[in-house]
Amino acid sequence: MNFLFITDPLGGFNLDKDSSLAMMREAQVRGHVVWACGTPELHWQSGQSVCASMQRLRLKEHTKDWYVVEETVHQALSQMDAVLMRKDPPFDSEYFYATHLLSQAEREGAKVFNQPSALREHPEKLALMEFAQWTTPTLVSRSSEAIRAFHAQHQDIILKPLDGMGGMGIFRVRADGMNLGSIIETLNQDGATSVMVQKFVPAIAQGDKRVLVIGGKPVPYALARIPQGNEVRGNLAVGGKGVAQELSPRDQEIAQVLGPVLAERGLLLVGLDIIGDCLTEVNVTSPTCFREITDQTGFDVAAMFMNALEQALSHAAVASVHAAPTR
Repeated sequence: MNFLFITDPLGGFNLDKDSSLAMMREAQVRGHVVWACGTPELHWQSGQSVCASMQRLRLKEHTKDWYVVEETVHQALSQMDAVLMRKDPPFDSEYFYATHLLSQAEREGAKVFNQPSALREHPEKLALMEFAQWTTPTLVSRSSEAIRAFHAQHQDIILKPLDGMGGMGIFRVRADGMNLGSIIETLNQDGATSVMVQKFVPAIAQGDKRVLVIGGKPVPYALARIPQGNEVRGNLAVGGKGVAQELSPRDQEIAQVLGPVLAERGLLLVGLDIIGDCLTEVNVTSPTCFREITDQTGFDVAAMFMNALEQALSHAAVASVHAAPTR
């Protein structure tokens, strides 16, 4: 089968850690053909199908030159057996527009994972608000007064932008309220931008756990991203230490409840962020940590993902046959 991966530029991949690359390698091992493009290569002209200028890749061993472009073509996304949207956040206007092009490609017959409408309906910070019973107390607001009232109630809080990634723009404010006004001004831009505020969870010291859910089922290991030194953030991008560990009973409970719900909505791959017993984010754009979990535990996350993808395509093919008109 032909799989198109929509990613950030290939030259920026971290060859030791990139989950999209792990998916590509597993696809090639199984005999699938790997194609790649970026969102700038998506193209939709009136009266025509959604197309892309895409490259057919042959992956090599772990070297600096890790792939060979065997051909470049401009063709409809519906010609691919699967399209995998793996563009990293932020979920900005261009990302949003790309999901609309991908939705049109779906109407033309493309099979897109994660489903574009589900990406739009589950922005990564806001999506957790639906599942309040599993979360730490959380507020989303533009109002500085509301944020101050939340701090007065909970004393020790975390503030972060809704469109951040990799730990960018995250602040902790303790009971003394030091710099709270300045932080609010920085994040909400005089009331123009919404801010997420959460009660601080002390269990961050043991790590911000990434629990991967594939096809509605949790990977049996999480990657705990543990803050280092005086840092409050555990994100790997800011120096957190990644330690794979078995899921706790609470991790399993959250994943087993949310997993089938999110899978039913078209989210084949989800990354749940859990600190202690509290869900803190629902990541749907390009969840990662495949390689770290596999390298530390031996559990092949990419193989589990590819099994789920092949099964989803098989089910879609059967459904298409059953839906075909009969004479």
